[in-house]
Amino acid sequence: MSLFRSRRTPGWPAVLVDGPVLLRPYRRSDAAAWSEIRRANRAWLAPWESSLPGSWDELNSPTSFRYVHRDQRRSARVGEGMPFAVCLYSEGVERLVGHLNVGNIVRRAFCSGYVGYWVDSRVAGRGVIPTALALAVDHAFGPGGLHRIEVNIRPENRPSRRVVEKLGFREEAYHARYMHIDGAWRDHIGYAMTCEEISAEGGLLARWHRRRAHAA
Repeated sequence: MSLFRSRRTPGWPAVLVDGPVLLRPYRRSDAAAWSEIRRANRAWLAPWESSLPGSWDELNSPTSFRYVHRDQRRSARVGEGMPFAVCLYSEGVERLVGHLNVGNIVRRAFCSGYVGYWVDSRVAGRGVIPTALALAVDHAFGPGGLHRIEVNIRPENRPSRRVVEKLGFREEAYHARYMHIDGAWRDHIGYAMTCEEISAEGGLLARWHRRRAHAA
């Protein structure tokens, strides 16, 4: 469910909620929580992230978050991205637990974007990221005005691949030496979905709820 959206940029800003999972724009005050999660999850996250100069602690410090936040705001302002802080929400209290971005947005005849995400290992396996991705895709296809969403994942990253496979993303490509990650050019598997593939099911979140209920 989308609580608000901008009239200036399609689909942005927005707050999306389903049960305890809440997606919202980042705030400057997220710096300390973001840094703590990133630093605590180095072994969990580093193998799957793009190679950048600097140590993990430096790149994920509260000071570095200022630059990350600035870049996210710029991309959202010009309509190239929808960067969400993924939170768990209970009794009026939010806890930052992850990140999801609909990025590389291209409009006009393409109307497409790429999604990237990560989650704190301490809450992995609870359905947080599949729910967040379903919320974001429905929002991107609705208020965001997109037609196609892509997710590219390293073959070895089984937890991330399980997320898109649970939701029914279509595997459609193998990208050799696609991105420089963890010190080398890494292959990726391309997954995709168009709005027509889920419209008859009431959206991706509705599909996810039915699949979870069936598996319970």
